[in-house]
Amino acid sequence: CLQSMCDLRLSPHFPHTAALDQAVGAAVASMGPEVILGAVPLEIDGSEETLDFPRSWLLPVIRDHVQETRLGFFTTYFLPLATTLKSKAMDLAQAGSTVESKIYDTLQWQIWTLLPGFCTRPTDVAASFRGLARTLGTAISERPDLRVTVCQALRTLIAKGCEAEADRAEVSRFAKNFLPILFNLYGQPVAAGDTPAPRRAVLETIKAYLTITDIQVVNGFLEKASEKVLDPASSDFTRLSVLDLVVALAPHADEAAISKLYSTIRPYLESKAHGVQKKAYRVLEEVCASPLGPGAHFVQSHLEDLKTTLLDSLQSTSSPAKRPRLKCLIHIVKKLSAEHEEFITALVPEVILCTKEVSVGARKNAFALLVEMGRAFLRFGPNQEEALQRYLILIYPGLLGTVTMVSCSILALTHLLFEFKGLMGTSTVEQLLENVCLLLASRTRDVVKSALGFIKVAAVVMDVAHLAKQVQLVMEAIGKLSDDMRRHFRMKLRNLFTKFIRKFGFELVKGLLPEEYHKVLLNIRKAEARAKRRRALNQAAMEEEEEEEEELTQGKGDSIEEILADSEDEDNEEEERSHAKEQRRLTRQRSQAWLKDGGGDEPLNFLDPRVAQRVLATRPGLGRSKKKDHGFKVSADGRLIIREEEDMAPAKMEEEDGAKGDDEEMAGLMENMDFRSKKHQKLKHQKEADDEELEMPPQYQAGGSGIHRPAAKKAMPGGEYKAKKAKGDMKRKGRLEPYAYIPLKRTKLNRRKKVKLQGQFKGLVKAAQRGSQVGHKLRRKDQRP
Repeated sequence: CLQSMCDLRLSPHFPHTAALDQAVGAAVASMGPEVILGAVPLEIDGSEETLDFPRSWLLPVIRDHVQETRLGFFTTYFLPLATTLKSKAMDLAQAGSTVESKIYDTLQWQIWTLLPGFCTRPTDVAASFRGLARTLGTAISERPDLRVTVCQALRTLIAKGCEAEADRAEVSRFAKNFLPILFNLYGQPVAAGDTPAPRRAVLETIKAYLTITDIQVVNGFLEKASEKVLDPASSDFTRLSVLDLVVALAPHADEAAISKLYSTIRPYLESKAHGVQKKAYRVLEEVCASPLGPGAHFVQSHLEDLKTTLLDSLQSTSSPAKRPRLKCLIHIVKKLSAEHEEFITALVPEVILCTKEVSVGARKNAFALLVEMGRAFLRFGPNQEEALQRYLILIYPGLLGTVTMVSCSILALTHLLFEFKGLMGTSTVEQLLENVCLLLASRTRDVVKSALGFIKVAAVVMDVAHLAKQVQLVMEAIGKLSDDMRRHFRMKLRNLFTKFIRKFGFELVKGLLPEEYHKVLLNIRKAEARAKRRRALNQAAMEEEEEEEEELTQGKGDSIEEILADSEDEDNEEEERSHAKEQRRLTRQRSQAWLKDGGGDEPLNFLDPRVAQRVLATRPGLGRSKKKDHGFKVSADGRLIIREEEDMAPAKMEEEDGAKGDDEEMAGLMENMDFRSKKHQKLKHQKEADDEELEMPPQYQAGGSGIHRPAAKKAMPGGEYKAKKAKGDMKRKGRLEPYAYIPLKRTKLNRRKKVKLQGQFKGLVKAAQRGSQVGHKLRRKDQRP
């Protein structure tokens, strides 16, 4: 039956290949690849006359389904086959048969990808790993193309194949052989253009192998690594790489080795090299994170020394080292007792300021440490409410500090309010809310933002009866916000108003807010009414889905991140529809992908590690839209060829000249007003030449800025009215009267050019005065008898 199915797959135009592959894969998972290949041979041995390989489809099927089988079958069957195919590929490459060589190289690589599946819960680790270990070590060190696959196989074997003690001991026995190879590979820098993925795979394999390595072997490696760190001849990259290895080794060493390591890294906790300082804190973090074993004993025995070291290094801690430092403090605070309360008190200012660190990890650790310190005070006792109040008293002084300290203190109180909402007394919460409402009068956006976040959490956490007593205070504080604050935080205020309207009604909230907020409140009420009608319609149409939706709505707000997040529920229906439409468009766009072809006639190599860079989200070649046909010919340099009719009327010519003058003046005005982008300002303004000029060889034309600017003066406004054969101006048919017009330009407002501009206008005034005098004399002469 299995042979018939496999033969059926080779039939032309077989439509059910996916179902057949799944059926064969199920057979591989249940019977093992050894039985399957005994019934359906792979028919690949490296001596093929043609390159059809009709059974090569079995390799990916086996790779996806093989597990719980004999590891020795890979060693005896697939490993020699992969070696033969690799030799064949190298011979073909030397002979110049590139395509055939690439095919055989791909086949041997596919065979190696079967190894992680064979390492998933194998049945003969103790008997077969010995014969495979040397080959795996050689592949890791000498075959960069197989390094990631072999490292994955080792991690799988350690995690899923060493459940029995004998199997674990057999794999652990080769740690002294594999770990030096992996250490050397990790210490090599990544070449330019290569991906760092193999290096990360090596480090993960080291961490996995250390979990089953004998503690004496780990101590030996840790001692050598410490010497390498202290070696002044080591480069920065080498020292950072060795510190990464120390981070991996530290949790698995004994207490004596950890004590010696602590003495080694202690000076680096105050190092000016940020990278080295961060790695040193990472080592300390791994040591402090041990809940049991040598690491936990070391922390208990060196607790006073650790406290002193962490407090002394506070001023010299760089921003990148904040995250591991805070993590160390979290592990230490968990192990503190009541006599160490002064240590926690000294840490409070640092932790509060770290709530606004640049690093996301540092901020998360800061909030986690704040909560852990609160739990420590609860452990100290005696009364939980009094203990929590004693802890909050340490944070209150931050509300009187600098702007940054005030904002961070409000954030800290917000998270503590949410975390310990059931333990804070009603009077404490009300007092906090009153103080935060006073801080809404601040002129700093950070402080106001943090205060609004506190009010939002308080509106969710507090009981409605207690919150009702503070509604007037909150609304009055919000009503006194400046116009800039109200405009900047309009969405946060809208969400707050929505929550208060849902709890206390529209009329109460409207009566407590100034008139400038009433328009927003009316908008909220309309949006709520629309949402209510929409929910009613959906409930009438689909009751079951509405019930699920109500459950989701009731469950909202379980975390402080969800409460502080700006909700989009208040958007109107049109915005929701447009958002859904945009999401559908983005989904369609993400589901489409294009491949960029290779350069020239070279075909695209799908086996190239950098082939993923040629997967594009947009269709290549469509970056520029197709040019429209305007009905004009285009010259070789891209200019339009526009032929003018010879019999054009003179009046029409004059009108076009006038229009052209207006356009030029408007273009100059727009340029002076900076309405045009810098890209357009840098383009050369070239006049379109007629048909005869286009046929002539291109000549240099002035244009642009600097030395390329036009040497001729710009035409003065009103120049089209100037007479050609006489003085003064003359009327033009279809145009306005020839008066002196002053263009409105931004440069006219320059104070430094005031005198120069006044001198330009003096000539206009004098000419007008002379003309007036001449006209006056002529009128008097005509009036004489």
